[in-house]
Amino acid sequence: MTIKIVPLGAGQDVGRSCILVTLGGKNIMFDCGMHMGYNDERRFPDFTYISKTGEFTEILDAVIISHFHLDHCGALPFFTEMCGYDGPIYMTHPTKAICPILLEDYRKITVERKGETNFFTSQMIKSCMKKVIPVNLHQTISVDDDLEIKAYYAGHVLGAAMFYIRVGEESVVYTGDYNMTPDRHLGSAWIDKMRPDVLITESTYATTIRDSKRSRERDFLKKVHDCVAAGGKVIIPVFALGRAQELCILVETYWERMDLKVPIYFSAGLTEKANHYYKLFINWTNEKIKSTFVQRNMFDFKHIKPWNRSYVDLPGAMVVFATPGMLNVGTSLEVFKKWAPDPNNMVIMPGYCVAGTVGAKVLQGQKVIDVDPFTKIQVNLQVRNLSFSAHADAKGIMQLIRQCEPKNVVLVHGEKEKMGFLKSKIMKEFGIPSFDPANGETIELETSKAIYADISVDLLKSSIQKMREIKNTQTVLNTFGPQSVDREMHIDSVRPHSQIPVEGVLLMEPDKYGPPKMHIVDADQVEVPESKQSPLEQHNLSFELVKSINIPKVNLDLPDESDMRNVLVGILFRRFEQTVGKDIPITQTQAGVQMRSVFVGYDEDKSTDVDQIIIRWNYNDEDLACRALGIVNMALPEAS
Repeated sequence: MTIKIVPLGAGQDVGRSCILVTLGGKNIMFDCGMHMGYNDERRFPDFTYISKTGEFTEILDAVIISHFHLDHCGALPFFTEMCGYDGPIYMTHPTKAICPILLEDYRKITVERKGETNFFTSQMIKSCMKKVIPVNLHQTISVDDDLEIKAYYAGHVLGAAMFYIRVGEESVVYTGDYNMTPDRHLGSAWIDKMRPDVLITESTYATTIRDSKRSRERDFLKKVHDCVAAGGKVIIPVFALGRAQELCILVETYWERMDLKVPIYFSAGLTEKANHYYKLFINWTNEKIKSTFVQRNMFDFKHIKPWNRSYVDLPGAMVVFATPGMLNVGTSLEVFKKWAPDPNNMVIMPGYCVAGTVGAKVLQGQKVIDVDPFTKIQVNLQVRNLSFSAHADAKGIMQLIRQCEPKNVVLVHGEKEKMGFLKSKIMKEFGIPSFDPANGETIELETSKAIYADISVDLLKSSIQKMREIKNTQTVLNTFGPQSVDREMHIDSVRPHSQIPVEGVLLMEPDKYGPPKMHIVDADQVEVPESKQSPLEQHNLSFELVKSINIPKVNLDLPDESDMRNVLVGILFRRFEQTVGKDIPITQTQAGVQMRSVFVGYDEDKSTDVDQIIIRWNYNDEDLACRALGIVNMALPEAS
């Protein structure tokens, strides 16, 4: 079987998220977003890739929206009401409630302020949302007899979800945007150990590892305080829901603690609506917000007041949370135009800015910015970039992969160069095939067919017990050192095992109505025929892979082929020593490198070519072998 993945948006790019996935004969579209960097036909995905005749309902089995940010849902009314898709749309309850508000705000800016005509209307937004089927967290929904979807908490913003999709034995997890670090109002993302065929993950911060959250908060508050203390104005471009609430709680708490009187404003008139939705969906917030909600609503701000356009010319210090983020349109751009020429003022960019937006140009250090053919902005104010983005950083992405245990990883929603770095890191650390397709590029992944077998309860219990005995104190000591014994032993006692080796006998029972039935039983339970004199022998299941490698055409002045083998074995040994040497004993021989049952090198008993590497392992070291293969792929590129 084959799973096909085609990004119609967010392929080696941030914005316009739209991923088309085909598995088990079903077509699912994940997200339907717009691009903040474009104002022409490029702002929406190219839906003609799905159908040139507009038969979207017949082709697509479902559309799934991960959260309410416009780069993930901004094209949805266009797709349903103007392109004609009339099939099911799935999103969480908070996403369904908040989506139409942001879509209407986007429509007003585009149509009423910019004067565009060929755009969706308010009625189209309402008609679109009537097609939406809301889902609860951890609720399994059967789209039809074959297709199932399940939502998991993603953090990021209120209502954001990761989605697990299964058709028969094939499965995909799509993350949308997520955050593995809890913050002041939301919890961290979490998912079961699904082991899907493919994990499609965002990679906005593919090469970034953020410093501690507390130090970022201190830095942010110090910069704001210093600027207003000197009489300057601070503009913080934010989207109306999400980071806005996070930063408002932070500044509100600081203002109260320091007894500051400098006015703080919030634009867009969404403060009351946001407050209403956070009350309505309080269960989506973190434990602190939920536990203190009865005594005090953290979203009832005392120091933060609604913004009025007339305030922009007022003298004196002030702080403005202006929407939308990225300084591309709306109030944030209007205020920025007014305040940018004054060096006493400051703009703080708290998140990612898509290429082409005014925010991205400001961060690049441009001093004169062309907004349109008639408008130029002189940028003299102080520019600060402090990442409060609710996206997972590189460490968080690796953490999710470890948590989910996918067979393949596809990176989307990121910059090409950074995705390439993360892709190499994933292959090196996990040995998992990783991909970063561009928009319109199809990835085809072969999936393995499951073979079912019954196992006796006694054999399963004894196998689990053996696994527990193997992971004893000495193993933990060898791997983590004496200081980690208690903690690791405790974690291991409650952690589900990803693989449990079973030593038994596989019996095949003929079935005249179908394929033979499989049974795994203990060797003692097998009746040996009288004609067989000797008892059943114990077998150790092992595997071997021969990999062709690319040897660089460099004159190394080596007399014969054996010297070249020694060089390559030395390279492999050093790489394994750097990556797994702290955890696992490694032995180097003339033929190769040995790590437990895993051997990587050349077969001395066979005339193996110098440009072919053998990887050999026993079944109980499958994880180590996959990791070794990933290291070989990095150290010795595959022959073309």
